[in-house]
Amino acid sequence: MRHEGPKNIIVIGAGIVGASLAYHLSSKGAQVTVVEAGGIASGVTATSFAWINTAYSGPDPIAALRGAAIAAYRRLETQVPGLQVRWTGALSYGTDEGRAPSSSSMLLDSAQIARLEPHLKKPPPQAVYEAGHGALDAVAATHALLAAAVSHGATLRTHTPVLGFTVQDGRVTGVDTGSGLLAADVVVLAAGAATASLAEKLNVNLPIHASPAIFMRYKAPPGLVRSIISSHAMEVRQGADGGLLAAEDYLDDTPENQPAAMAQRTAGAIRDELAGADAIEPELASIGLRPMPADGIPVIGYLPQMDGAYVCAMHPGVVLAAIVGQLVSEEIVDGQPAAALSACRPARFLA
Repeated sequence: MRHEGPKNIIVIGAGIVGASLAYHLSSKGAQVTVVEAGGIASGVTATSFAWINTAYSGPDPIAALRGAAIAAYRRLETQVPGLQVRWTGALSYGTDEGRAPSSSSMLLDSAQIARLEPHLKKPPPQAVYEAGHGALDAVAATHALLAAAVSHGATLRTHTPVLGFTVQDGRVTGVDTGSGLLAADVVVLAAGAATASLAEKLNVNLPIHASPAIFMRYKAPPGLVRSIISSHAMEVRQGADGGLLAAEDYLDDTPENQPAAMAQRTAGAIRDELAGADAIEPELASIGLRPMPADGIPVIGYLPQMDGAYVCAMHPGVVLAAIVGQLVSEEIVDGQPAAALSACRPARFLA
């Protein structure tokens, strides 16, 4: 007998995670309303390097989830018009993260590296190449997922901040948007770094903090970078439109580490590494605030002390959005708990 799931679901957040949830839930027949305080993909989604990879150093409590991420995107590409991942592969060398090579990785020598990336001025003696990795335009992907959700009957309300929740007998029954109450059987908190403050409105304390990272975009000549390059000197890839994208760790708020200054410094590093990069010009440099749970593990699942409230907050959000959308929709609509999410439950913080 099929489990009779909730009919009316509100997803708070229209970044790539919320969009994936909306698509998967609505494609299972749920009536979905997406509520977003700003515009579509106006938060950290817009500042993501968006490298779809499974790499992780050390023991990984969500190895099964991470391992399913690429296949989930491959599946979404066949289902969602306009959602495209550029499966260029990724080349890594000279980083000391100690990431274990996967079963699909290859060790390339300098001649092979030079063929793959002919603009590298100093190809290293060897590098790890992950042919199965790719990257996507996270903003375009979010729009595509939401358009597909709307085609399945979902409703989208942007520029609609959530002021609070209606609660009855320990159960969330709806959302107060200021312009009216929206009733719901289940409310999903998927608002990135704002998820913790939403949970506070339900008197739930989730240790999710905003972790800054710097995202940069440059005007660049076409064909400068063919794959995703991750090295001691730079982390770069080229978008389908030719823009060169780079990511750097946020250091501090001193003037020399402000985004614009970092973009100039990173441009110098890129010019040192790549022939033909002399003409690159910074177009955008911004700080993205990633939702980082205190233990680094995604927070996904029902809140134990508040029926009808489901949380979905994680880093890396773009990487995991496709698989998480699929598994969460199965949990909420079909009532099938996902073993791959067992380490992610919010109850671990609320005991």
